Amino acid sequence: MRIESGEDYTIPYSFQRFLRLYGKVIKDIVKGRFRTLMVISGSDPVFMGLLAAKAIQYYERQRHRYDKKKYSGLYVYHDEFDDAVLLKEVFNRNLNIKYTEFQYAVYERSERYLGSTFSFLIMDLTKDLKPNDLGRLVGIVEGGGLIILLTPPWDQWDTYMTIFKRNITVPQFPEPRHIFIKWVKSKLLKHDSIGIYDADNKRIIKKIELKREIKSSEEKIQIPQNTLFPRRVYEFALTRDQVEVIKLMEQLYEKPRKGKKKVIVITADRGRGKSCAVGIGSVGLIHVLRKVKPKPRILVTAPSPSNVQSLMMLARKVLDALGYKYEVIKREGNVIELRGEKFSIEYWEPINIPRIRGDIVIVDEAAGIHVPMLHKIWMSHNRLVFSTTIHGYEGAGRGFSVRFLTKIRNDKNTQLIEYEMTEPIRYSINDPIEEWQFKTLLLDAEPAELTSEDVKDIEEKNLIYVEYDPRYLFSEKGEEELRQLFGIYVLAHYRNEPDDLGMIADAPHHIVRAVKTRSGKIVCALQIAYEGRIDKDTASELLKGGRIPGNIIPDRFLKHLRYKGFAELFGWRIVRIATHPQVQGRGIGSWALSKLSEEAISKGLDWVAAGFGVNYELLRFWLKNGFYPLHISPDRNPVSGEYTLLVIKPLNKKTEEYVLKANKEFRLKLLDSLPIVYRDMEISVAMQLLDYGDSLISEVPNNIFSPVQIDRLWIYCMGPMTFEAAADIMHKLAKLHWLLSKDKRVELSRIKEAILIGKALQGKTWEELKSELRLHLKELHKFARDIACKYFRALTRKDPEIHEPGVEKLDYDLKIIF
Repeated sequence: MRIESGEDYTIPYSFQRFLRLYGKVIKDIVKGRFRTLMVISGSDPVFMGLLAAKAIQYYERQRHRYDKKKYSGLYVYHDEFDDAVLLKEVFNRNLNIKYTEFQYAVYERSERYLGSTFSFLIMDLTKDLKPNDLGRLVGIVEGGGLIILLTPPWDQWDTYMTIFKRNITVPQFPEPRHIFIKWVKSKLLKHDSIGIYDADNKRIIKKIELKREIKSSEEKIQIPQNTLFPRRVYEFALTRDQVEVIKLMEQLYEKPRKGKKKVIVITADRGRGKSCAVGIGSVGLIHVLRKVKPKPRILVTAPSPSNVQSLMMLARKVLDALGYKYEVIKREGNVIELRGEKFSIEYWEPINIPRIRGDIVIVDEAAGIHVPMLHKIWMSHNRLVFSTTIHGYEGAGRGFSVRFLTKIRNDKNTQLIEYEMTEPIRYSINDPIEEWQFKTLLLDAEPAELTSEDVKDIEEKNLIYVEYDPRYLFSEKGEEELRQLFGIYVLAHYRNEPDDLGMIADAPHHIVRAVKTRSGKIVCALQIAYEGRIDKDTASELLKGGRIPGNIIPDRFLKHLRYKGFAELFGWRIVRIATHPQVQGRGIGSWALSKLSEEAISKGLDWVAAGFGVNYELLRFWLKNGFYPLHISPDRNPVSGEYTLLVIKPLNKKTEEYVLKANKEFRLKLLDSLPIVYRDMEISVAMQLLDYGDSLISEVPNNIFSPVQIDRLWIYCMGPMTFEAAADIMHKLAKLHWLLSKDKRVELSRIKEAILIGKALQGKTWEELKSELRLHLKELHKFARDIACKYFRALTRKDPEIHEPGVEKLDYDLKIIF
């Protein structure tokens, strides 16, 4: 049809003027290696497709006058919508271009283009605006390039029900808040190098202007005179920064002395080419290591395989240039290994790296990996590269710097080499679109600088509990507080994405709370979700295995504990709680939880809960504040390396009944699962989980041990029998110990209780126990026998030194109260 091709449409004068005004700054844009962004809003997909094609056509011809290059373009859309497909087809049909080759992709597969460079990017946002998409895709456009956002009608865009908004609603709260797009629009209007055209009303909302200084062209790249790697390797570097990183990686050629480590840490904002530089350097290392090692092995890890595709792409280019033959191994479209006859570059999930032996370990996007897992990786190898984004959608580099890098700096056995890359690969360091992206998605958010007065307020608990309205936070007046809040999350959590910002803005069941000093500085930030009050029909479906968005806590109570009545209760799940890094460990988090509980009670809520990757310190925090463990994941998270634990605090008697029963069931299940599912759980964590809550039994059951078992317990206690020969009895004793309340157990030291868990319940080897508890084998064996002797004495009221065998008539009382 002619109407679908756009043939019956004419380009309005207002749009022609919009382009001509744009044309006045194109020379400066190309010269300054700046990017520009154009918004075309409207409701007619044919007209919008036509305008977008004309904009690309106009800009291509104008730009080519100045740089005489060939260009590439990427168009991203949602192919499940007919009008989105029509818009794309009209755009393609009317694209009269000479120097550009366009590709088309759906958003679900857009990650494959990370690491690629395009001159033009068209993002069809008429059906969705996913914050992560803005974070990922805008950065692939080169300096002098153009980004076009196709949006719903400008005046109506705020309240459009996008896919993102629909996905963050829950049945109890079906209508999103419509804040995030309004926020995006305000930033589009505020920043330069951005133009907005209203196609429905044929009017220019904002013309494209360039309001910044054009700096001189980038420095010429110089390859060092004396290099270990071949010069051909260095020729793949695009900036001086990349050359420096490649040169630093030469230092990993020589092994450190025994007990020592070499660590290179590369930090950069997104778009500086750090992954590519590390990919180039990794091949340089393989090339020189092959002279001294039969098959060099480089292990690469990151939060996901998609994070390392730039590294793998550059590694392949350098391998090809050096004439290497190799096999490319892929998984779900991502390259996960480059395997040659005498070398390999292999991607593994973070959790696997400490278990595998490699010559060099490269951790890309390290900020997206939990600090305890980074620590395990660091401890497991002696030559490592940690590469991470400081500001970007991949993760929060400052958290990496504050919480992990400090440990490395203070380790006397680690030779640390740090380098920060500042020069962008694709565009100018003063690029206006990067500035817009950072401000819109809060990629550069930082917590407030605290003064001595703020610290004094914290020490004296002169603090203010704040209930925030997201509308205020995402306003000009509240923006500074929003940046402080999000900056605290960035520093405290290993994973922060633009989608998290979108959730805070638009998720109707999410609320924000904070703790301030009297000066207004935010020192603790909380993000909370309403859950519960589920209707009976939905509760019945959940019992049968059905699903409901959100509502994590009720879902576990119904599916794993079968408590249907819990569905009626209403509560808060703490999605995130984070304290300002300068004042952690000073009771602010506990103070915040107490105020939060008070508010929840005043609102008539039944419970407050949380979920987190469990480690000793975090678990101690939640238990100290009255939260009961109720569910733990059967598998470790492959990125953080931790089990996810759910905890809950009841706020009334009715909920308390459910919670106490749930906690008992949890501990019974954990006792029986430790040797099967949780054999590798940290003993300190298992001990805390088993130790918290009411007793599971009030006394020792009758006939739990046979006379023969009692006699074998005595033999093990006295020495002739090994632990392994008495393992069945010790396993029973361990279960009995943790089933009884503390006042009725045999009194054991914490180290002996740790041995009881690690050896008798989890079945760890003596070597594993020695490593985890940091004791000599001789001490472990002695403590284990001490446990047996104490239990023998308690069960028989006999001193093991004078016990006489005779099991048929052995007199012992199984009802002894410990």
